[in-house]
Amino acid sequence: MKTALKWFTGLLVTLILFVAAMFIGTRAEYPVARLVTDDPNLPSETAAGIRLHMRIAEGPEGAQTIIVLHGGPGGDFRSLQALGALSDQFTVIFYDQRGAGLSERVLADMLTLDGHLEELHAVIDLTSSNQAPILIGHSWGAMLAAAYLSQNTDAVDSAVLIEPGYLDAAGRDAWDEESTYYMSGPRYMWQAITTGFRAQHVSDPDAAASEDFLIGHMVGVFTNHSDNPYHCGDGYTAPNWRFGAVSSNTWRDAPATEVDQIGSNVSAFQGPVLLMSGECNDWLGPLQRQHLFRFPSAELVTIPRAGHDVIWDNPDATLAAIRGFLDR
Repeated sequence: MKTALKWFTGLLVTLILFVAAMFIGTRAEYPVARLVTDDPNLPSETAAGIRLHMRIAEGPEGAQTIIVLHGGPGGDFRSLQALGALSDQFTVIFYDQRGAGLSERVLADMLTLDGHLEELHAVIDLTSSNQAPILIGHSWGAMLAAAYLSQNTDAVDSAVLIEPGYLDAAGRDAWDEESTYYMSGPRYMWQAITTGFRAQHVSDPDAAASEDFLIGHMVGVFTNHSDNPYHCGDGYTAPNWRFGAVSSNTWRDAPATEVDQIGSNVSAFQGPVLLMSGECNDWLGPLQRQHLFRFPSAELVTIPRAGHDVIWDNPDATLAAIRGFLDR
């Protein structure tokens, strides 16, 4: 009994010393970007009652509108800004979705699929009320675009869907199973521990900053895993301003019935759809051939020398493919 108590006491003291050492050893400044609710210099608009970080690349007078939907949920449009080159023909709208990027943080019950769709509808009303827009979505943004097409079959002219991860609950289950490999192991656990301690030192610029810092860093560990085909073997370099932790966590826990809404009715959308994949991504890339058959009028193009974020990895080839599709 005395020996067991001695071991327990020793372990407890060691744990306390470890926690103290980690807390002190990780003490530093960890900058987190300010939101539109705190920084009046950031371009923003209000849609569905929420302040969104929004930037508009103005096209010619009377030009059709392209609305860009970023990945995540929780990401931002920073890595997608090369699409602004399309403003020679179109007006291009970039916005960080609610609870993500530099946009206003909201409660979890506003971060459901219906909440995101309500917001997208408001953005369309705000920026393209006179004609049906074109949607360009990347990753989760492509899933959000597909969900909008399912529920608003006549409200969009055409869509470009760049590597949507899945379009139903069965697809999410498969994604979760595959992604577990890239979010496990000693290195991942050590990163989680050290980042957790670093996050304890983050208190500014707002109450969401600490969790955004923590989850955003761990998403980066996942995408940068050496075996993850999200990149072409040299790391996932696509930049971002700030991750939205609650947005990401809320979708992770979404019920299967909500996830099934994404592709439930996309076959009713009659407009042209371009699916895009990155040549290096042998995980999500081949899935796009399965997605292709869900749409009555769709084509698929693979971008060379690109991983998951094809626009960042190879902007010239991506823009050429999108221009060719839109011209047709």
